[in-house]
Amino acid sequence: MHSGLKLLFVTFVSCAIGGGAWAAATPPWPQDGSDLRPDPSVIFGVLPNGMRYALKHNSTPAGQASLRLRIGSGSLEESDAEQGLAHVLEHMSFKGSTHVPAGEMIKILQRKGLAFGPDTNAETEWSQTVYMLDLPRSDNDMLQTGLLLMRETAGELTLDDKALTPERGVVLSEERLRDTPDYRAEKAAIEVMLPGQLAAQRFPIGKVDVIEHAPIALVRAFYQANYRPDRATLIAVGDFDPKAMEARIKARFSDWRPSAPAPAEVDPGAVAARGPTAKVIEVPGSSTRASITWMQPFDGSADSAEKRRRETLQALALAVLNRRLDVLAHSEHPPFLGAHAGYENLLHSAKVAQVEALSSPDAWRPALAAIELEERRLTAFGVGDAELAREIVEMRAALKNAVVGAETRNTPTVASDLVESVDARDVFTDPAADLAIFEADVKGLTTAEVDAAARQIFKGQGPVVELATPTAVEGGDAALAAEFARLQSAPVDAETAQASVAWPYTSFGPPGAVLKRTEMPEFGAVAVRFANGVGLIVKPTKFEQGQILVTARIGGGRLSLSRQDAGAIWTAGAFIGGGLSAISYEDAQRALAGKIYAAEFDVDDDAFVLKGATQPRDLSTQMQVLAAYLAHPGYRAEAFQRLRAAYLAALPRLEATPDGVLSRDLDGLLHAGDPRWAFPGVDALDAAQPGEVKALLGPALSKGSIELTIVGDVAVDDAIAQVAATFGALAPRSAVWDTKPQDEPVSFPTPTTTPLTRADTGRPDQAMAVVAWPTTDFFADMKQSRAAMVAGEVLQNRILEQVRIAEGATYSPEGEVALSEEIPDYGLAISQVEMPPPKIPGFFATVTKLTADLRQNGLTDDELARARNPRVAGIEKARLTNDYWLERLSGAMADPRRLDLIRTTLPDYQSMTKADVQAAARVVFQDDKAWRLVVSSEK
Repeated sequence: MHSGLKLLFVTFVSCAIGGGAWAAATPPWPQDGSDLRPDPSVIFGVLPNGMRYALKHNSTPAGQASLRLRIGSGSLEESDAEQGLAHVLEHMSFKGSTHVPAGEMIKILQRKGLAFGPDTNAETEWSQTVYMLDLPRSDNDMLQTGLLLMRETAGELTLDDKALTPERGVVLSEERLRDTPDYRAEKAAIEVMLPGQLAAQRFPIGKVDVIEHAPIALVRAFYQANYRPDRATLIAVGDFDPKAMEARIKARFSDWRPSAPAPAEVDPGAVAARGPTAKVIEVPGSSTRASITWMQPFDGSADSAEKRRRETLQALALAVLNRRLDVLAHSEHPPFLGAHAGYENLLHSAKVAQVEALSSPDAWRPALAAIELEERRLTAFGVGDAELAREIVEMRAALKNAVVGAETRNTPTVASDLVESVDARDVFTDPAADLAIFEADVKGLTTAEVDAAARQIFKGQGPVVELATPTAVEGGDAALAAEFARLQSAPVDAETAQASVAWPYTSFGPPGAVLKRTEMPEFGAVAVRFANGVGLIVKPTKFEQGQILVTARIGGGRLSLSRQDAGAIWTAGAFIGGGLSAISYEDAQRALAGKIYAAEFDVDDDAFVLKGATQPRDLSTQMQVLAAYLAHPGYRAEAFQRLRAAYLAALPRLEATPDGVLSRDLDGLLHAGDPRWAFPGVDALDAAQPGEVKALLGPALSKGSIELTIVGDVAVDDAIAQVAATFGALAPRSAVWDTKPQDEPVSFPTPTTTPLTRADTGRPDQAMAVVAWPTTDFFADMKQSRAAMVAGEVLQNRILEQVRIAEGATYSPEGEVALSEEIPDYGLAISQVEMPPPKIPGFFATVTKLTADLRQNGLTDDELARARNPRVAGIEKARLTNDYWLERLSGAMADPRRLDLIRTTLPDYQSMTKADVQAAARVVFQDDKAWRLVVSSEK
């Protein structure tokens, strides 16, 4: 009763003060009509004009803040004539407002230390448009600036026609980048799932004709109708006083008034009634995806304890099904490359259950058969006692881990989670509440209840069977329907209970002795050398409670391989999936159910790298897993076969867009064709054999040097003890790093006067252009290297201002100066853009002109600030994370220059002058050393 009176009062005040007849009822906070309690650390409020706000103090990272402005309008609010204008309007928010001249918003943010893209961004979805600022500082000046810009976006955009003209080209460039074969297949799939519903007709990217020709008056009308306080939610999370922030928001936003009548509420349309339906979606270059989908009406019911319990049971049923699918994916003869089942509210339009599988183009039938059988097996026979118990254990472990880390949740993540809770109309509960709700939900839970939840998921309209394929299917829809009918008529048996399995790698021999321990007070770390040659650096932190990150660097990585052996580097991707000699990948997961650990494997230029992430109570398990992979790898052939099939399936998809061709070829090209950086082709993949994984990795893993880094919520002595019991107990290793880069030197490609060309099979109006220059390695002169990086930022800002903002020729010019920390005398500066082929010569000419000016005339004080400040702010933010210290300390025992890198980073940037940057530009951006590439479908 009290809750209802509160809602009436808010609505009345909104109408009385928020703009008279043009005010609309503000949506209530979800908790106002719920029996769930919201996170008590969040302040939820509503201004008299109807704008909602949510504020939370959060000090991870310390001294920083994140702002999110959510407008509850997206592409669903567009009319036929406005398709794409919600997205165009998002772009126009950076193009001038009442108090911020056109072109100045990005510059203001850069001066304050925000990088365009990583810290300053926006996104348009079907149901919302969200503006995001991640502020490097949370002082009054920075917060006031952030709120000013959000207020300008909310109601003060000038929407000038001259500013719109180039921005049309930017949006069209984004449309071309997004228009991949997989996107086209996904779009077609949504149209099949939601026939006649608005979401299937209102994709956020919009329609090209509208983007090209819509008058500014139409954009302005959409802005005035939809950007209004009763549709807005401002979210602020960070290291500030919430009460002071609340006062700032009231002072800044209370005068915001609607400038047009409220638009009518959108009718998304009803879910179409239908029985079994089959549709083949043929899109050349797309992935092969078979799916079975059921549609139910959109679930708009209020968030509540009862609804949460229903969703918990559904989540457990799906977890069992997904576990079964994962077992199949890792079986000796997997029927698909991967498969997944889900159940969600889709685009505010329908409640959709779907089981889908990715496969090779010629293997869609076994993939479809497998997912159909497993869905039917689940609904017919339900879940097993042991299966349910395992998923409860796994979910409980994840929720407990979230509780441990609750006080150090990442600020940008919390801010974005709040946005999504608003969009989903969910109560924003804290991790402790989530755990308590879960425990109440599973107390006394029976398999029969979960079985009933599973049957509720897979019902409704349909099923709709879809096959997205790059190649034609003989017989088309009819053949797909016949195949599905045949599958449904096949008998199905109950799941066979799996035998229990124990983790076999709890002992690696007597713990290794510590040979030497060195305190590193400057870095808050300790270095240890064990008697067997293994090195360890430990850095305890409190950045994120409950998180421990681990890296083990082994051998010499890519540089230790000969060019003759390099063709097999791609097979390293099968290493983790190959499991261990005494236990398979899936059995290891079962044996360690409820443990928080990870296992990843990478090939770096100077090391083979095992990575893990755990919590304090599972550190022993984490170290056992990584040591077992090092000492007892399984090299199972099925992991190799699955990886090879995935590569073969990816090749046509990569060829279908210029961006895909770049991701396939650029790394090899920039290393002058060195096969150690090349992407495997069809012939190499066809010829490869499972034994190549062991041949590639075996020598390094069995004999190579080992250096570990452990960073996070860990005590030094605990870390040393766990490493001593695992890696320290292994057979002796060399303490000398194994990299031998001079054996086969790495080089940059020969400069090109006429651009090198690569062909794709995609749209004729899309191309990618790349220009790159050689540099030396990072350690040759660290101060000059950093000046070169800033010079690269200056160049990119100039390209952004000229090619994107002034000309509207591209969506997102990308570039960096990347100087190797591993390869002597190797590094590069690079800039790349997407644009129509006729514009590419102009891009190359622009870059030549801009680099010449930078070499000859240098840069302004403002350009230095806008290039350097975001970099410095980014480093300062990163230093408050475990990831930064893991990366920077890894390998420092073998190469102490990495410690000098940490010491000198901020002093070098802070003392940098315009002359330093200009001098670096003269060295790097030399026309006669430039290498150019164009990727296009034009012949």
